[in-house]
Amino acid sequence: MIGKRTKNALKSVDVNKLYSLNEVVKHVKANATAKFDETVEIAINLNIDAKKAEQNIRGVLSLPHGTGKVYRVAVFARGPKAEEAKKAGADLVGAEELVDQVLKGEILFDKCIATPDMMGVVGKVAKVLGPRGLMPNPKLGTVTMDVTAALSAIKGGQVEYRTEKAGVIHSRVGKASFSEGALEENIKALLDVILKSRPAGVKGTYIKKLSLSSTMGPGLQFSVE
Repeated sequence: MIGKRTKNALKSVDVNKLYSLNEVVKHVKANATAKFDETVEIAINLNIDAKKAEQNIRGVLSLPHGTGKVYRVAVFARGPKAEEAKKAGADLVGAEELVDQVLKGEILFDKCIATPDMMGVVGKVAKVLGPRGLMPNPKLGTVTMDVTAALSAIKGGQVEYRTEKAGVIHSRVGKASFSEGALEENIKALLDVILKSRPAGVKGTYIKKLSLSSTMGPGLQFSVE
């Protein structure tokens, strides 16, 4: 059932129209009328075969203007690295005791970092963290000895992007309170990385469709020249 807010938003836009980047950002901001600062999200439909490992796209990117989201970050570390993590602003730091919390269902964090020597311990909760997208991964920079840099990247507005089963990438690109310019720059930065990640085996059109929406607003299609 469509809510009143969405009905009102649909009166001012055309969901079948292909907007320019500037136009779509204006409309999404204008229709983000909830009482909270709505998140702006992009959906990128790619012409890839998600069943082929070599065509799966995954990585991390620090957006020029961040995401506007405050992340709670846990760090699996011991000794000096645990102390470093605490000083760098980690919300939770620990080893076996942190594993025990997770096993009890107490997952009080949004992102997770681990030093390489802790992966044997973290492996005990892989079946819990993995499905939630929280498992530390060296390819994403979350298995590292440089916990200060990893924490800085995550707290500073880093986003993770990855293709889903249908070949679609969903990612937050900011908040409705961001300026139009900031949102446009964040979107362009993400799209640039996606374009540069084009798998060699993809033929024809690579990006099939782009759409932008806020948490409570309708999705609008757009193109970037």
